[in-house]
Amino acid sequence: MNYTNVTFRTENTVLQKLVDSAEQRCRQNIRMFAGYKVLIEGGGYHKVWLETQPMGGAMYASRNLEAALANQKIFMDHQREDGRLPGSIEYKDGVLIPQFDKFQGFCFPAPALDVWYLTGKDPAYLSQLFEVLERFDRYLWKVRDSDGDGCLETWCRYDTGEDDAVRYGDAPNAWDQEVPPDDSAVVPIASMDVMSYSYSAREVMAEIASIWGRDDLASELIKAAEQVKTKLRDYLWDEKAGTLFDRDKNHRSMPVMLHNPLRAMYWKSLSPADADRFVKEHLLNPEEFWTEMPLPSVAVNDPLFRNRPYNSWSGQSEALTYQRAVRALENYGYYCLIPRLGQKLFDAVGPEGRFVQQFDPFTMQPSGIDPDGKKQEGYGPAILSVLEYAGRMYGVHIVRDHLVWGTWGEENSTYLQEWNGQRFELELFKGRAALRIDGREIFTCPRDMRIETDLAGTILAENRLL
Repeated sequence: MNYTNVTFRTENTVLQKLVDSAEQRCRQNIRMFAGYKVLIEGGGYHKVWLETQPMGGAMYASRNLEAALANQKIFMDHQREDGRLPGSIEYKDGVLIPQFDKFQGFCFPAPALDVWYLTGKDPAYLSQLFEVLERFDRYLWKVRDSDGDGCLETWCRYDTGEDDAVRYGDAPNAWDQEVPPDDSAVVPIASMDVMSYSYSAREVMAEIASIWGRDDLASELIKAAEQVKTKLRDYLWDEKAGTLFDRDKNHRSMPVMLHNPLRAMYWKSLSPADADRFVKEHLLNPEEFWTEMPLPSVAVNDPLFRNRPYNSWSGQSEALTYQRAVRALENYGYYCLIPRLGQKLFDAVGPEGRFVQQFDPFTMQPSGIDPDGKKQEGYGPAILSVLEYAGRMYGVHIVRDHLVWGTWGEENSTYLQEWNGQRFELELFKGRAALRIDGREIFTCPRDMRIETDLAGTILAENRLL
């Protein structure tokens, strides 16, 4: 497997301490799960979770390819025969225990394909990934459209990872049955998230088909993905409000101003025009989501917002949302928002390294209580988000077969990414940036830029970050 490593040095002593602390805490979250060297969620969560570990593993691939691969394979290898993937996997007394009582999000297809590129493009891995996605998508449409309205459903809070979400009413937290609860006032809910799971699976399968040179299959899968996207918009988009609203078991709109359309942007299931409306009218609205600590789970002016200082997706700004926001914003070209969010995250975590699950949207104070009621430390999504934003702002990031260079800020710094026998280096100095590959300077550019190149350094795109 390819060797990979990151070295970052900056004159910003606060940022240097923060990144060094994040590096150390990540290493402390590595565990052996029955032969899989995985990066667990941390912060009191000792399992691996489908909503965080594949995505987190892909982010950590710049530093540890073995863990990156294991964070995908552990889920792929434990898919149930009917196609369902475990929402979490526990390791207890030497035994792996796949748990099928929730979906727990689905930040899996795109990161899993990222890891294929980074770990050497193994044909067997790619074939397994395609089969896993195909079987899971088939499972969704066989089981999760219980009323036949053409819109996939969430049946419990943990299906979308929205712990303590008020909007779920009396719905169960977890649900392991293959039929929906029959005694809830709101579930099954026609869900923007679960529809996006299907869209993402189909879109990534289409990418794999293209890699194989199967243009006929790729075209078929793109068409199938677009059918999901069209239904999602037709059924759940509110044109007047400029956002998506789920529908309850009686097909009534649930007009809660959620951050979840940002999740849909992560899965690319929103059109560019609809994403633009959500970002400009809601995400950047200081009365809703662009608070002192941006990205609360529910708009702060919504009646269902709750500013609870424990694990709750009814209010406070979640580190996991910051982790997802990088891909979500890049998918739609909102590159200039990434440094703004990154700096907010750096300030909230602080040089003390307060790597917690969520932050007060008004004061930016960490709300660090782990599942055992103890002071929370080492929460993986917060740690990985710090490293990811730092890399996007001051470094170089490998995105499949190309590179993304970020030249943000004023301080002098150097960022070295070693991978596959190559050295990609970015030096920021005296208002300029120098980009080097294997010690050879390929070009210089101004600060506050985002530059995309191929692996040889040929410029593919340039964007200002201001």
